[in-house]
Amino acid sequence: MQTIPDLDGTEVILETTGNQFGDEFHSLWRRSQAGETAFLPVFLPWSIDPMYRKPVPDDFKMTSEEAEIAEVHSLDAGQIFWRRSKIAEIGGSVDYFKREYPLTPDEAFMASSFDSFITADLVMRARKVKDIEPYGPLIVGVDPAGKGADSTAIAWRQGHSIVKIEKRHGLDTMEVAGLVAKIIRDDKPIKVNIDVGGLGVGVADRLEEQGYGGIISRVNFGGKPVEPPALDENGKPAGGPANRRAEMWANLKTALQGRFSIPDSDSLHADLCSVGYKFMSDGKLLLEAKADMKRRGMPSPDEADAVALCFSEPNGSPIPRSIASNFNRKIELPNYGVY
Repeated sequence: MQTIPDLDGTEVILETTGNQFGDEFHSLWRRSQAGETAFLPVFLPWSIDPMYRKPVPDDFKMTSEEAEIAEVHSLDAGQIFWRRSKIAEIGGSVDYFKREYPLTPDEAFMASSFDSFITADLVMRARKVKDIEPYGPLIVGVDPAGKGADSTAIAWRQGHSIVKIEKRHGLDTMEVAGLVAKIIRDDKPIKVNIDVGGLGVGVADRLEEQGYGGIISRVNFGGKPVEPPALDENGKPAGGPANRRAEMWANLKTALQGRFSIPDSDSLHADLCSVGYKFMSDGKLLLEAKADMKRRGMPSPDEADAVALCFSEPNGSPIPRSIASNFNRKIELPNYGVY
């Protein structure tokens, strides 16, 4: 790279098959997705090549897995039969096929050694859902960042849908506060959840000074979970999330396991599937810290954290606790249960 002149019209193209999760190219790819490099990430799925198909035999019938892949990625029978034939040709390994012939960037960097908290199949299904209409009150999640490598990410949620996500780089505290204030005025959210673990404290303070205190909800990722842990057979607390961030990500995962839609975005997909997890000695769920992700070359999952902030309420309820508690009767929320 140092031998290439930095002149107008100069172009550098790096092209390769994804090889290994966490290797140098994967790190460059993820940082480029996050806007941390000068490279533009371009992914080309095998399905765009018209040669990757075969004549379909009369007795050909898709398996349930193949039918789901065809539906999600808009593949025809000829493409599915080519896929099946190619898997057989390379020894029957579906994982190897996905890495060599990926349909998504996530498949290109598959790794059996890495276990993400939210799996790629859940994310892809939510990306391709088309028949869920946003409904009900708007909740906004804000994951602020300063002028470093991370970006301020904002997510809009209505009911069973993340309507959109925006990401801004290099904003200071007052600029983030101004942006959120404009969203409050224009979009009229019922609640704005802000991570106050760092820069967000100043953002929340400024918004409350402007009179938005009734809408702003301070969320500390490292704080205690809102919901009490489940009890074991002896009536003692057991398991559950270790902190507020793990609790909200668990609520998000529950939503994705049902019918839920998210923007059809590769960068959001990568964020959601890039966070590892473990269980502590007391059985509590702990997500991989951002600092640990950066040590292995991965950018901060800003978009995913913004989405998770839209799930600050128990079981992902679309009605904030402060509002729902004013009801003196039970209310039925479709596909969420009774609160």
